[in-house]
Amino acid sequence: MRFTSLIIELIRARPRLVVWLVVLLQAALWLIVPMLLYRSPPGDLALVLAYGREYQVGTDLGPPLAFWLADIAFRAAGNHMFGVYLLAQLCSVATFWTLFLLARAVVGGQQAVIAVLLTMTVVAFSSPGVEFGPLVLARPLWALLLLHSWQLIGQNRRNAWFAWSIEAGLLLLTTSAAIGLLLLLAGFALATVRGRRVLMSFDPLFALLVIIVLALPYIVWLIRADTLALPHWPAVADLGARALHWAGLLGGLLFALSGIVVLVAFNSGWFGRNPEEAPIIFRPPVDPLARDFVYFFAIGPALAGSLISGLFDLDRIVGGAGVTLLMSGLAAIVATGDLVHLRRQRVLRTIWAAAIVAPALAVIATTLLLPWTGSGEVATSLPATAIGHFFDDSFARRTNQRLRAVSGDAELATLISLDAARPHLFLAATPERTPWLNSAKFNQTGGVVVWRASDTAGTPPPDIAQRFPGLVPEVPRAFEWLVNGRQPLLRIGWAIVRPKTP
Repeated sequence: MRFTSLIIELIRARPRLVVWLVVLLQAALWLIVPMLLYRSPPGDLALVLAYGREYQVGTDLGPPLAFWLADIAFRAAGNHMFGVYLLAQLCSVATFWTLFLLARAVVGGQQAVIAVLLTMTVVAFSSPGVEFGPLVLARPLWALLLLHSWQLIGQNRRNAWFAWSIEAGLLLLTTSAAIGLLLLLAGFALATVRGRRVLMSFDPLFALLVIIVLALPYIVWLIRADTLALPHWPAVADLGARALHWAGLLGGLLFALSGIVVLVAFNSGWFGRNPEEAPIIFRPPVDPLARDFVYFFAIGPALAGSLISGLFDLDRIVGGAGVTLLMSGLAAIVATGDLVHLRRQRVLRTIWAAAIVAPALAVIATTLLLPWTGSGEVATSLPATAIGHFFDDSFARRTNQRLRAVSGDAELATLISLDAARPHLFLAATPERTPWLNSAKFNQTGGVVVWRASDTAGTPPPDIAQRFPGLVPEVPRAFEWLVNGRQPLLRIGWAIVRPKTP
């Protein structure tokens, strides 16, 4: 008698329910973990909020939409990071649900569930998804663009043009990689007969008009800021090093896909003793154009993004790993065939659960155990709230005014800018990055200058002393980490620049 597990029956009978359950559980996991373990925002999230507080049309970090939304979520939660973490997980839920809708249109609802489950194991959708910013916001927008692009090209649904144009405009306001992604979409459309037929109408012109209207403020800023320039091409002597860098970026993408690779390998016939007893997930035949669509957008963004990053020596994949690997799970399902045999179900469930939970366990282990090794500090263990409250209160006591600006050490100053007073951030080492403040205005309004103290007197580092002449350092303030372990207390040197106006 053949035994079929409850999970398989749910995938067959209630595919949407399964998707909602697993996606919401993963979102809850990555909402709880940072709330319990993070005392300061991960990655560049604090800088995103500092920029969002200024509501600039454009900055050196790119288009403004993600920064604005981050600040709105932060303020809506009472200046608490919960709002931003929740916004990041809402983006994750929207991404996977849109991916399910796209996969259902290509391979049917049952195999679409498996495509979503495979995609969830990609490393980019775990802990990096907490760091809300342009790369996280671009994921649901890119997923929606792919869905409506397939509706236009593969299903000839003209009513999808309006949604497509809105999403394209918002993507241009989110990430600098949007132009490249839109060029990939246009290239696929031009390379296919049905795609060219879709473009032979007035609808793309109206869509282009909507896109221009949405992106016009940022385009004007780009022109005025004189940033519309191509990056410098590498010298011939540097091409070898750039090629190695490109290979390293591709290796990182392959590592991010390790969960999918392991699951596919264990589900292959090599490990199945009784393949005839394995339950089968059936799908109708896949449209050849749909197969090309999935393969193109599973491989094209990853190759193009990594090649550009390698050629111009960028630190990360253009567009982000979450965007470039979004179609990887669906591509694996399309390549499998019309019949997907689920062999060794218990082993597959264990591997999938391990791939989902392992990044969270890694975060917990790093936060709790790394301080005891003394090999380095955990950036998310800095007590951001205590640091911000102390300097805001100290400035108010000495000047009888709220703290308006903060500068000095970039990491510490950015954390203080998250305090309830929301002081402006001034990066004195690179003032062009914070155009809303300059040295003269900072000295006029007053503020706090901070640095990591290296002695008991709190002597400022030479570079800070040079940028802020006449600083009178206060007694350094010591703060405890979330887990002190073997590392010393965090000692912050500081000085007050008194305001020159009442």
